Amino acid sequence: MSTQSRRKFVLQAGAVAVAPLIITSLTRAAAKAANKKLGFAICGLGELADTQIAPALQKTEHCRLTGIITDNPTKAQAWQAKYGIAAKNVYSYDTMDKMGGNSDIDVVYVVTPNALHLDHSLKAFASGKHVFCEKPLEITVERCQQMIDAAKAAKRKLSVAYRCQFEANNLECIRIARAKEFGELRLIEASACVPKTESNQWRLKRALSGGGALMDLGIYALQATRYITGEEPVLVSAIETKTNPIKYAEVDETVVWQAKFPSGVLAYCSTSFESVQIARVRAIAERGWFELDPAFDFSGIHGRRSDGKDIALPSGDQFAAEMDDFARCIQNDEPSKVSGEEGLRDVKIVTAIYESIKTGSAVQLS
Repeated sequence: MSTQSRRKFVLQAGAVAVAPLIITSLTRAAAKAANKKLGFAICGLGELADTQIAPALQKTEHCRLTGIITDNPTKAQAWQAKYGIAAKNVYSYDTMDKMGGNSDIDVVYVVTPNALHLDHSLKAFASGKHVFCEKPLEITVERCQQMIDAAKAAKRKLSVAYRCQFEANNLECIRIARAKEFGELRLIEASACVPKTESNQWRLKRALSGGGALMDLGIYALQATRYITGEEPVLVSAIETKTNPIKYAEVDETVVWQAKFPSGVLAYCSTSFESVQIARVRAIAERGWFELDPAFDFSGIHGRRSDGKDIALPSGDQFAAEMDDFARCIQNDEPSKVSGEEGLRDVKIVTAIYESIKTGSAVQLS
């Protein structure tokens, strides 16, 4: 073999030997990137963020709390001390659009009042961050669509915090309905009521909330009727009443609505800020029924079936579950089942319910 041929042979053999090492290295790098915990910055440090979201982030597999966004310096200092958040990862609402170069933050979890979701999401998208947003997505269909369009333009993901869609007992109800264990569904009854004792909170101010009990609580009942049937309502009819018109001068206090679905299923739903706390859903079918009571709480969800069986699966932390799911969607570039479009659908129906209250007539949905 000539010297030149020998040299060529050695180089080729070396390349063949090194190739598996390169492939293995790239595979490991890809796996490491996929398994990397995504940094979450919480935007809005209210009660929900403090008591549920931040603690849940400590339990997640794919997420970590790396940043905060607040206009309250005292809160910011307390959170930094409690969670070890670096000063460079602390932003105000006016400076959050400067997060673009911060690799510690991948996702902004928007937990501010409903009517601020659009503004805070736009700033997050402009900084190249994904957005996980508390429900409702926004206060109008148009503002929801702006958020969806901004996410697409930024090539980022937008999802809504519909935690019950990740809760085991609610998922079991979906399974029972799809399996038709009691035959075809006929009726659904759903209620979501929590008394509001404070008169000066943002939920009672239309400019910030967009609505009262229906926007804040009724959306749980509405969601349940949609994910249990697997359908979108085609007709809604609603009525509102106020026992305290001064306290609820700007928003709805108590709302009852009916909905008709394409299969013929009828839903009867109620929500109130001025009643005993209740969070219940019951699905009635041809040969029996199944229900959850409580159905929408942070913990302790359970129910029963007409055949005597209990529905009592371990829930885990619903907030941790939904955030981990969003992180996996980002890591694997997969669509989320609680996408911005899902949030838009609810706001369209809520808007139709308010229209029915205003006009006193049933409203058709396309």
